[in-house]
Amino acid sequence: MLKIRRALISVWDKKGIVPFAKKISALNVEIISTGKTAVLLKRNGVNVMEVASVTEFPEILSGRVKTLHPKIFGGILANKKHPLHLEEIRGLGIQPIDMVVVNLYPFIEKISEGLSSDEMIEYIDVGGPSMLRAAGKNYKNVACVSSIQKYKTIISELEKNKGFMSDETLKLLAQEAFYLTKEYDNAIYNYLIGRDVITWNLEKKSSLRYGENPHQKGGLFCKVTNKGLNFKQLQGKELSYNNFFDLDTAFLMIKEFDEPASVIVKHSSICGVGVGNKLAFAYKKAYMADMLSSFGGIVSLNKKVDKDTASQILKSGFKECIIAPAYSKEALKIFSTKKNLRVLSADFNQVINPEEIKSTVFGYLTQDRDIFSVNPKNLKVVTKRNPTQRELKDLVFAWKVVKFVKSNAIVIAKNSTVLGISGGQSSRVGAVNIALKNSISTINAAVLASDGFFPKEDSIAAAAKKGIKAIIQPGGSIKDDDVIALCDKLGISMVFTGIRHFRH
Repeated sequence: MLKIRRALISVWDKKGIVPFAKKISALNVEIISTGKTAVLLKRNGVNVMEVASVTEFPEILSGRVKTLHPKIFGGILANKKHPLHLEEIRGLGIQPIDMVVVNLYPFIEKISEGLSSDEMIEYIDVGGPSMLRAAGKNYKNVACVSSIQKYKTIISELEKNKGFMSDETLKLLAQEAFYLTKEYDNAIYNYLIGRDVITWNLEKKSSLRYGENPHQKGGLFCKVTNKGLNFKQLQGKELSYNNFFDLDTAFLMIKEFDEPASVIVKHSSICGVGVGNKLAFAYKKAYMADMLSSFGGIVSLNKKVDKDTASQILKSGFKECIIAPAYSKEALKIFSTKKNLRVLSADFNQVINPEEIKSTVFGYLTQDRDIFSVNPKNLKVVTKRNPTQRELKDLVFAWKVVKFVKSNAIVIAKNSTVLGISGGQSSRVGAVNIALKNSISTINAAVLASDGFFPKEDSIAAAAKKGIKAIIQPGGSIKDDDVIALCDKLGISMVFTGIRHFRH
């Protein structure tokens, strides 16, 4: 525990600083302050000692040098548990500083304002980061406050502990300060070199049993935040590297639907998708799409899992993982009979990282995540025949699914149920033929979705022979006119989305 007797306050953003200073002053904390911060505090009735009176040296160089003085940094860096340190600062007339409250010049915010380089340089803070780093280094003896959001928490702890702060809080404050100065320096570096340098602030959350194969090491890293993981494992074995890849696909896919829905994924490939008025019915439709491939798969559901749905899942054979927003007590009891089954709850409202990063031997590739969702009103009917209302609904459903299938991707659907899927094929017509062949039942009057355009008419002819009545695709091929003409001849309706969904 650290007793707070003396605090140095020097902030650019003065939001909340007056009530904070008044609170610590009421706890008999002596306050040292600089420039405009000192003026503001005095104007609001806070007793303040100016830095210049402590250092016995004026601010110089238009305020560039205010706190850079041994009487300030000696007070911050002195180890109160080191007798020689205490003896030395006493001999030099330096008093210990127990708290540093600093936020930095808004360099990052000013970048977007188009200021000149000379103007930008004046927003590079020197004293602020120096004090934060000094206090952070000596965190066992100094509270290092760099976040306005922490003011209320700190006051609450000081009032509760009669002016003392816990060792745990002191360490946490130091962590936040070093993170802030690191990001601040990164922004300055990026500005000076004139190009983006990405820094991945990733924290290792756990080691995995292995990677894709037993001879490969694996680990789970997440962005450094105060929130922790955005999912919770409720039961089952440790999650594997491959589990996380499948869960990623299953989670993103299920978020496409508002109505009760279920998705089954195996080796990052969609096995089945179903939508229904009840969750149990939606799962049954997803399972029926490919009962064989769903063995050992990942199941995602977008509603609270009830007893009936849980029973359906267990009756359908071995599954690796279940992920859903919540579970009833009865559902969890049913799942508990399978001790190795991994059951996860996740925050379905979480903000998804908008950027994807992939590693290659050539470097790291980045792209915006494919979050485009088709609006039925924006679909362009390019054939003489319009899709029926049922067909239009199925086309939109199939288009949501095809977005998550490896290219070349084909999805056949009817009544909000996947009938056949083909992905990862090198030819479009080959993918069509596989999807038609793998369909679980008659596909007469079903619809077909393609993630890319059709380069030839052969895919249309193959689909028509099996009874496909409506097709959704991006359009944009030099053969579009020929493809549309064949659809008209065969009585097939076709709609263009104007956007493709390749997935590699």
